[in-house]
Amino acid sequence: MAVLNVTKENFAEIRASEKPVLLDFYADWCGPCRMVSPIVDEIAKEHSEFTVGKVNVDDQPELAAAFRVSSIPMLTVMKNGAVTAHAVGARPKSAILDMLKG
Repeated sequence: MAVLNVTKENFAEIRASEKPVLLDFYADWCGPCRMVSPIVDEIAKEHSEFTVGKVNVDDQPELAAAFRVSSIPMLTVMKNGAVTAHAVGARPKSAILDMLKG
C-alpha cells in the first residue's frame, strides 16, 4: 500500500482506520526526516496490515500542534483512534515495526 499524504481534511478518515496507523511527522528541510522517509515507505509497501501516512509539519501546522510535535522526525502509532506509541528522532526499521506491533 502506498504512503498516504495526511492533511487536516483527510485525517478523520485515516484516524478511523481499522488497521494500526503509523504517522511520520516530517519537514522537507529536515536531514533526519530524509533518513526515516525511505524506511516508512518500505514499511508501507511491505506491510499492508498497517495504514501509513506522512504529515508535513510545515504544510499542516494544525495537525502538528494537535500531536504536540516539538521535534522532527516524530513517529506516532495510533490504534482505534488513540495514540499508543510515539518516538522522536531517526529510528531503524526494526524499532518502528516494534512500535507498530507492540
